Amino acid sequence: MKNFYQEGPRLSNTYRSDSLLQNYLKKLLPPEAQKKALSHLDHLGERAVTDMLSWAEEAESFPPQHVPFDPWGRRIDDIKTSNGWKELEKVAAEEGIVATAYDREFGSFSRVYQMALLYLYSPSSAIFSCPLAMTDGAARAIELYGPPDLKERALPHLLSRDPKKFWTAGQWMTERTGGSDVSGTSTDALPYSEPSLFGATHALHGTKWFTSATTSQMALTLARPEGAVAGSRGLSLFYLELRDASERLNNIQIHRLKDKLGTKALPTAELSLQGTPARIIGGEGEGVKRIASVLNITRIYNSICALGHMRRALDLATDYSYKRKAFGKILMDHPLHKVTLQNLETEFRRCFALCFHVAHLLGQEEVGEISAANKVLLRALTPVLKLYTAKKAILISSEVVEMFGGAGYVEDTGLPRLLRDAQVFAIWEGTTNVLSLDMLRAFERDQALPILMDYFKNCQGAKEGHPGFMAQWNSLQKLLGSLSKAAPEEWETHARSLAFAVADTLSENLIASNF
Repeated sequence: MKNFYQEGPRLSNTYRSDSLLQNYLKKLLPPEAQKKALSHLDHLGERAVTDMLSWAEEAESFPPQHVPFDPWGRRIDDIKTSNGWKELEKVAAEEGIVATAYDREFGSFSRVYQMALLYLYSPSSAIFSCPLAMTDGAARAIELYGPPDLKERALPHLLSRDPKKFWTAGQWMTERTGGSDVSGTSTDALPYSEPSLFGATHALHGTKWFTSATTSQMALTLARPEGAVAGSRGLSLFYLELRDASERLNNIQIHRLKDKLGTKALPTAELSLQGTPARIIGGEGEGVKRIASVLNITRIYNSICALGHMRRALDLATDYSYKRKAFGKILMDHPLHKVTLQNLETEFRRCFALCFHVAHLLGQEEVGEISAANKVLLRALTPVLKLYTAKKAILISSEVVEMFGGAGYVEDTGLPRLLRDAQVFAIWEGTTNVLSLDMLRAFERDQALPILMDYFKNCQGAKEGHPGFMAQWNSLQKLLGSLSKAAPEEWETHARSLAFAVADTLSENLIASNF
């Protein structure tokens, strides 16, 4: 064994190696959509393991830097990013990661096609998928609530396939007073009457503690107009552009870049708005309602990116399992190792079924083909999907890192990043507890629980008595039975368990139905 060097894991075309994705799309997509989508996905699957992978490694090796002043002391607040990061942005535009959903060339299936692209793009993007999530959310909010002139100005950029014209968007909600609880937002919006390229109506003053994608061209943010009531009911949604016609920041001062656990390539800043021109969207006091359309998109993005992250971890572990020899045979020939990997694949399969089911519901809603019941289910299932996939991504990433033994703990293998980056999925766009309570709100305000129960009673898993489904369904009914006469505090106490039970039950039905 002298001079032995272990061969590391290698990736191959991530579309061709993913039989689950291929089979699902061939079953769901109509022939005309398959003709375009499958070849496109094959092309992107190859880029994901060639040029994109190289650029992602460069972006991770050279994280963004904040340059507050020029050499002569002028405040410039420049954020320098690597060439790799810039190239990954170009790929996003060229491949239509955002635009594909809004072409709506294949009706409700356009969202499925787009999410399949995102699923392949994200693991090799150094988390450039985060700016894309907010870009998509911003596009949807402007499409729904923006006045015609703002749509004409912003949407061609947000949906462009030309890297020179493509814009990304930020989503600036988090302040010192809290993240998910936006009721204490202290950013003020004062009347603004100066000429503006985008018809600014207000000047914003306040500090945003955490702003992802701070190199984007525009952002959506919450602020409180002068004289508005306290709490979330007084908040409005605003559109702003970061730079003026001379490429100077629009009265924005960047204090620092955040030193995060993971997602190191993604520029995330703390900043102040110091009279930043902005335009109200959707009416005064409607901010929280309007931002919901953004959160629906970003939470589904978060789920698809978590899914792609799981797939990447499992691909690396599987390849390595055929290369690493221990105790006289390769890892895959050890029954315990093999069953551990199979169990992780099962967890992944459940998440895959949930993700693409909800993505298709979103597509149906956007083209007006969704039923009233499914619209309510989409509202309730989106937070459940997000919390479930985030936790599974952490579980799978941890197990995979462990499968590599000591190599999994050594930075230059790139493997520890799997675990560090996975943790973000459970934090961005609402933590597990926050999302569990959001599910309860859907149960109460939208009467989603009776609709969900009716779905389960009549689904294929119930009709066929599928063992996996029936076990989860019985467990869910038992939990709901114990809560049937409970006080609201008791429902809140068990909200997390209830959310996971809903996800387990739904995923088992989807698998029983071959989704």
